Amino acid sequence: MNASDPAADGGAAPDFGLIIIGDEILSGRRADKHLPKVIELLGQRGLSLAWSQLIGDDPRRITDVLRQTFAGADIVFCCGGIGATPDDHTRQCAAAALGVDLALHPQARLLIEERMRDVAAEQGQPYEPDRPDNVHRLNMGVFPVGAEIIANPYNKIPGFSCTGPGGARVHFVPGFPVMAWPMIESVLDSTCRPWHRLQARQEKSVVVFGAMEATLTPLMLQIEQDHPVKVFSLPSVDHPVHGRHIELGVKGEPQAVSAAYSDLLAGLERHGARLGPEMVRNQ
Repeated sequence: MNASDPAADGGAAPDFGLIIIGDEILSGRRADKHLPKVIELLGQRGLSLAWSQLIGDDPRRITDVLRQTFAGADIVFCCGGIGATPDDHTRQCAAAALGVDLALHPQARLLIEERMRDVAAEQGQPYEPDRPDNVHRLNMGVFPVGAEIIANPYNKIPGFSCTGPGGARVHFVPGFPVMAWPMIESVLDSTCRPWHRLQARQEKSVVVFGAMEATLTPLMLQIEQDHPVKVFSLPSVDHPVHGRHIELGVKGEPQAVSAAYSDLLAGLERHGARLGPEMVRNQ
């Protein structure tokens, strides 16, 4: 971490976001695996995902989303579209969103050349750097000017990170989970380490039988007005154990959650609600 890193001052943890790019997800040819994994990786470090967005391989939409993201202050992981085939647009869109040129990153070039030498050796062939396909592979190291690379332990072809004018830090990794996930972990355990478990988080909830959300909404609004927590309501109509019910709870800092949850239970008692199991989740 250097002085320009947003975590350098040890301040409050930022919001974390996830952008997933690929027509194959929207068409159903492949199922997304990044969202649950990123939630898991953040949770292991006492962090949480604030938002996620899925986009197809449309340069205009990708550029618009990245421009908006760079104008904010979140830490964002962007998965997919950083290759060098015609349907890969992420590198170009990132540069357009930042208003900068694209250029072959010198360190990325060395890593890609090293990878090509490795492949040639594995195949028992001479390394020919001027061969057209090898020259084309260097496009995978063409990043927005000012980008920093993210090491790829799987095949050495790096990803990259860029900082926007609003302070947002966007980390671009491949769409392949076997590459993307260790790269995301490396970012979380380096520049994001000062935010690990910076602030304990907790959820407390209770199963409420036979109640309608509309009836309980005033109570939920009152809890959020009186306490610095978020209230959540998860209705279910066909749960295999509890049947039709609502899981009603609060989440936030443990001390605030404790006070808010007490008020929530008291309010449910006033409503004459029939309560089931209670749950506590810590981060």
